[in-house]
Amino acid sequence: MLRIRYYLLFLSILCQILVPSTSSRHQSRRELLQNGNVSNRCPLDFGVLRRGKRPSNLDTRSECQYIKQGIRLVESEYIRVTSSFLPPPDSAESCWDSYESLVNEYEPNFDIRSRCGFETEWIARGCMNITTRSEFESFIPRNDLDDVISACNHSLLNGSPCATCTTALSRLQASYLTGPSIGNVSDCTAYPFIYVAAFANHFGPTNEGTAKCLFNLDFASHRSSGKKKKVVIPVGLSISAVVLILGFLGFWFFRRRRKKFLKRKLTKATKEVSLTSGLDSINGSTTLIRFKFDEIKAITKNFSREHIIGRGGYGNVYKGVLPDGSEVALKRFKNCSASGDASFMHEVEVIASIRHVNLVALRGYCTATTRFEGHQRIIVCDLLKNGSVHDHLFGLVEKKLSWPIRQKIALGTAKGLSYLHYGAQPAIIHRDIKASNILLDERFEPMVADFGLAKFNPEGLTHFSTRVAGTRGYVAPEYALYGQLTERSDVYSFGVVLLELLSGKKALIAVNDSPPSLITDWAWSLVRNGRPLDVVEDMPDLGPPDVVEKYVLVAVLCSHPQLHARPTMDQVVKLLDTDVSIPSIPERPISLIANIDDIERLASSSGSGNLSTPAGYQHYTFDEDHPQTPKKDSENSDGK
Repeated sequence: MLRIRYYLLFLSILCQILVPSTSSRHQSRRELLQNGNVSNRCPLDFGVLRRGKRPSNLDTRSECQYIKQGIRLVESEYIRVTSSFLPPPDSAESCWDSYESLVNEYEPNFDIRSRCGFETEWIARGCMNITTRSEFESFIPRNDLDDVISACNHSLLNGSPCATCTTALSRLQASYLTGPSIGNVSDCTAYPFIYVAAFANHFGPTNEGTAKCLFNLDFASHRSSGKKKKVVIPVGLSISAVVLILGFLGFWFFRRRRKKFLKRKLTKATKEVSLTSGLDSINGSTTLIRFKFDEIKAITKNFSREHIIGRGGYGNVYKGVLPDGSEVALKRFKNCSASGDASFMHEVEVIASIRHVNLVALRGYCTATTRFEGHQRIIVCDLLKNGSVHDHLFGLVEKKLSWPIRQKIALGTAKGLSYLHYGAQPAIIHRDIKASNILLDERFEPMVADFGLAKFNPEGLTHFSTRVAGTRGYVAPEYALYGQLTERSDVYSFGVVLLELLSGKKALIAVNDSPPSLITDWAWSLVRNGRPLDVVEDMPDLGPPDVVEKYVLVAVLCSHPQLHARPTMDQVVKLLDTDVSIPSIPERPISLIANIDDIERLASSSGSGNLSTPAGYQHYTFDEDHPQTPKKDSENSDGK
């Protein structure tokens, strides 16, 4: 035994001599990186990514996104050591090679740059010529930087703290880091996340919560996997346990009815506590106000009919005035069962987690249970005095919107949706983009509203299947037909709204007694025949023909029935806001509402004697009273 102790002591001393401490390794690495001895070697340590749990069965798009986020985490580790955001430009090639060798351990023969479209120099190119920690800190006002540090310097493992942190980061990026995104992997969107993970959050980039929240990477904490201790239960004890169980079974039988009664009695209270607890969790990480029900009644004059400014399947929207004189809109949910509570919680969670100039902000909420009114669930938002886009296009407003205002509405809406898809963490799919859900402030700045149907996009999925929801005329074909939801489902809806904005026509165009036709088919036929400007209605201050035509082509491209023909929302922003040329618009398949005469005419004009319908291709319409519920033709064919 004594020999063994001496042997272990000798090994311990030997390890301390041969293996340098962590601090000395960092110090030597820092000195090595700051002198010129390794100019072409990659200084980034991609080995830290081995701690992460890589999702399986990723498609190319998700793989590339995962790779990009991995680079940002590694660069966050790099700036901690060197105070530099980026590796030297002459090490770009070796950095890609180093990263590729790691990726190929999981995905053999995956060429990162060719498969993902990354260029070599992008890994060493940053944002607005900001390359170091000191340059970043001098560029951002100290008060704003302190606010971000305060929001992010705690565990980000849970949803609410993460939402607070990412909201602050997105606001910081939108206010100061507005440089162009040219495809580089460490652009202005990523810089605040890289900085915060390195310096603001004391847990560091590879912490489970930090990696998950800021980089969407799974760095599950390592737990010991020691063998489970065997528990030996004596036979006598087992027999005694069986006897006791049999005795309790008899006792339980007689108390069963009483327990059921108590359970029913407590269910109502439990749901209320669960809802309140969830809202308190959200409220604790935001500036939301929890209104009392008496305050809400006073604001709305006891929910007076004169204060109603909107109606929907969820309930009514009321106008109110707060004691400080500011006007607000109050959305009162009428379905306050268990499912109503879930819907209410979901909408509060979504709106509370986002902050953007083109998204409606949440002021607060109210939850109450009274003897006469029952369950009350109300959310309070800022009131936008100019109503909705629908009001100006199809409502009682007689004055037409001018071209500059329509441009502002189109671009602002695109920016708001782009933030939902790529700025929010996790990404949010709205699912109900339409003219009535785009509100306008006094300067006609658009704000996307009504997140009651919004979905958080599961990490790593290019699409997921869900119940079809939305409004007739705005729902993307692949979603209406197969329930497959993606960010580009919102892109399709945006394309429909943009066509409405340009043409003054509704999403469904009624012609006499004929079935309504889609505005997307009407616009496509004009564009295909070389008449894109005929899509645009007469309006004040109409812009240059080339600019107007570009907007028409973007709308037709966004509302293309084929998913992969549509651009992403960040690409739409670039198309509308820069001189980027419009990509060619692919041919369209036969309209989803084409009748048999149209199909035969298209088939004959294409030179084919027959036209087969793909398996599973069905025509869906939407029930007028319940626009969220699709029906197959067989249910509406009148025997045809």
